[in-house]
Amino acid sequence: MAYYDRVLSQRGSLPYDIDGVVYKVNDLNLQKRLGLITRSPRWAIAHKFPAEQAITELKNIVIQVGRTGVLTPVADLKPVNVGGVLVSKATLHNEDEIRRKDIRINDLVIIQRAGDVIPQIVGVKLEKRPVLSKPYLFPHTCPVCGSHAIREEGEVARRCTGGLICEAQAVERLRHFVSRQAFDIDGLGEKIIQEFWDDGIVRSPADLFRLEENDKKNLKPVRAREGWGDTSARKLFDAINARRTIELERFVYALGIRQVGEATAKKLAKNYHTIQALMAELEAAAKTDSEAYAKLIDIDDIGPSVADDLVGFFSEAHNKDLLNDLLSYVTVEPYVAPDIGDSKVAGKTVVFTGTLTTLSRDEAKAQAERMGAKVSGSISSKTDYLVAGEDAGSKLKKAKELGVTVLTEDEWSKLIA
Repeated sequence: MAYYDRVLSQRGSLPYDIDGVVYKVNDLNLQKRLGLITRSPRWAIAHKFPAEQAITELKNIVIQVGRTGVLTPVADLKPVNVGGVLVSKATLHNEDEIRRKDIRINDLVIIQRAGDVIPQIVGVKLEKRPVLSKPYLFPHTCPVCGSHAIREEGEVARRCTGGLICEAQAVERLRHFVSRQAFDIDGLGEKIIQEFWDDGIVRSPADLFRLEENDKKNLKPVRAREGWGDTSARKLFDAINARRTIELERFVYALGIRQVGEATAKKLAKNYHTIQALMAELEAAAKTDSEAYAKLIDIDDIGPSVADDLVGFFSEAHNKDLLNDLLSYVTVEPYVAPDIGDSKVAGKTVVFTGTLTTLSRDEAKAQAERMGAKVSGSISSKTDYLVAGEDAGSKLKKAKELGVTVLTEDEWSKLIA
């Protein structure tokens, strides 16, 4: 400890940065006996120095919106040197952290770099607080698009409901919109979406369906872009035009509403049948004492948390404008219940595992659902069948332990033939 204290006192005068000292067993034979673990030797241990601290003024709290819609507060600081680095910003994490530390604008705050890297506020000099200081009120609207920002029960994050109309989230949402389980538009990869967004060619999903029209009018034409020509542009336009008609469940999934995956989208389609009915009912469900809200949370696996996300999306004026714009270019087919006939797997719970050889996992899942089966991702005592492909692992072992019927891919095919 005396050595540790001596080095700590010399830390600021050293011509290089250090963050602690390392103690080692001073015997090669003992080192060999002690050996190593994955990340470090057993014969050595690091003793870190405390993070260097500084005091500075918090000038403002700025709200940043991430690509998933989370609102993150960031402290705008009067620049201060902390451990040889000039710090002017520090994350405040979330509104609970601001409230817990009672951080306010114009406070003198204590700054340190966690792990000598990430700037953080560890406390406030309360004795220096201005007399007229007021607690910080976290915004309930998105600073980027103005949409409502809601906080789910049990979560610390507050999220923007703007979705596709929020510039902070738009690129990520557009990538989701064209993904395989959604609109499945070939040729619109991550790079192309980003380039179209950066150049102002695509700002909303509806803009994708205006690309060919604008190209013909020479309004930011795709053909004129570097690396593009008549052939590549034609292929893209054809891929987009092939998706102007889409099933209701795929359309709902494509919207990228939080907590609404493929399974939930299918349940919504099954219960509301048309996009017009779904939009009207979910707008009406904004009143939690309404019949529409009761119907919504009565749907299997849709509780208050998911309902809040759905209602938040469909009651937002910006989102309604976006949907109406999109629906002027896209036809959403009404939900048609599958004809399961005398299906032997109707009402049964099925799990797929391993590598299937005759069809993809998504195709197998869709096939089972068309036959009236419920597809699950995990094995339980309620599972009726496990369809095991090649290299089946832990799910196969658990199925055998629970006495679940295990089928090969061929046996499954014969069962549903």
